Amino acid sequence: MKTFFVGLLAFLLVAAPAAAPQSFSPTPEVYRALASISVDSLRGNLFFIAADLLEGRDTPSRGLDIAALYIAAQFRRAGLEPAGDDGYFQTAKMLRIAQAAEGFELRMQSGARTMTVSTDQTIVVSRQPLELSGAPVYKIANAADLRLAGVKGKVVECARPITQAAAALQPAAFLEAADDDRGRAAPRLIDADKERTLFGGVPRLIVRDPEAAKLLREAKAGETGITVSIKLPAPTVAPVTVRNVAGLLRGSDSALRNQYILLTAHYDHLGRSSAGEVFPGANDDGSGTVSVIEIAQALARLRVHPKRSIVFMTFFGEEEDGLGSHYYTRHPLFPLAKTVADLNLEQVGRTDSSAGPEISNATLTGFRYSTVAHTLQQAGERTGVKVYETPNGDEFFDRSDNQTFAEHGIPAHTIAVAFEFPDYHATGDVWQKIDYGNMAKVDRMIALGIVMLADSPGPPRWNSENPKVTRYLRAK
Repeated sequence: MKTFFVGLLAFLLVAAPAAAPQSFSPTPEVYRALASISVDSLRGNLFFIAADLLEGRDTPSRGLDIAALYIAAQFRRAGLEPAGDDGYFQTAKMLRIAQAAEGFELRMQSGARTMTVSTDQTIVVSRQPLELSGAPVYKIANAADLRLAGVKGKVVECARPITQAAAALQPAAFLEAADDDRGRAAPRLIDADKERTLFGGVPRLIVRDPEAAKLLREAKAGETGITVSIKLPAPTVAPVTVRNVAGLLRGSDSALRNQYILLTAHYDHLGRSSAGEVFPGANDDGSGTVSVIEIAQALARLRVHPKRSIVFMTFFGEEEDGLGSHYYTRHPLFPLAKTVADLNLEQVGRTDSSAGPEISNATLTGFRYSTVAHTLQQAGERTGVKVYETPNGDEFFDRSDNQTFAEHGIPAHTIAVAFEFPDYHATGDVWQKIDYGNMAKVDRMIALGIVMLADSPGPPRWNSENPKVTRYLRAK
């Protein structure tokens, strides 16, 4: 292994100057740090994180707590400063909602067509019972529709960014179509503060049944012609504590150390199936989690830290609608105004993409949204990784924790090797299927990209000419 690292370092030192522009010149110490990123270390960490012992790292669960403790131990081993409110932990008080096993009913009617949606095809986010009969569904497509919407007492389907305004109109419930029908629906965690802020405490039902979801998506704006009948018994509510895990590598430059770059991943997954099978979540997102650990340990070796501070953080509850990252932005450990970028890692371990093998490649969501992609391409040129724009990458931008930071005006992207791969949200996503050599190579690119962002004279910028980022520019 030592011979391999020496050879890698020699290759990087020789190849780097010819492969990339001269505006940034990593020191030999940086390249030694990159060379310390270890296939064996990644494999060993993921062997534990994706073990059956952790029972799929459901949010909340004992397995999730064990994973958090393990990640914190690795941050401590690396020498990162504790960045939470309890050592390396940022503790969040949530409510676990268990819906009653009997008495649930959801019927949707459109003309002569009636659909009954089962409880296992419905995600319910509510602390209270609800009963409606033949309530009309009103669809609010954009903020302009709010002025015309007489939705008091009706069931509303609307875009997430305007739910707070819609809740002020006193609907009886929100009804949503899920992004997909995979995974399991319940139990759910509720962040009571978030529900009050974003949804006014209005009960929410998210349907996963493909036909019902299709009906909602294709419904016209305004009066949809759909009616729903709902019977929702009172749920059981229990308080729980869940944790983000955060460590700090403090910057070396007196003028820039109070600016922060985040390297993040979610460490939760889906837990168990109704039959008791474990969803290991090795690639989604054990691979991102162990990469955060490995890159933290590599960069912490630097005698002179990068100029800006780097926060290494893993989130709970990404599979629960991004609960952990949303909690962080409502309770930031470091000022959001001083946070200049978030690089979020998802699915960086498997190369058997559904689109074909992805060897020595990486991509990111929202490729043309900011200057981050260009920096990563430069890092890729120096480390032998092609950082490229995938045709459907923008479609995934709002499907991971990076979206939470983008909504606060922070340039934020999710880096992946394969957006879609066999065993996604299935029991076959196991540690043995990871390409560890490729993951180590991609991690070296990410680590160098982080250093380049941290040492650049100016922070990353949104691409103001891209109309897709207008909402994020306005969020600043």
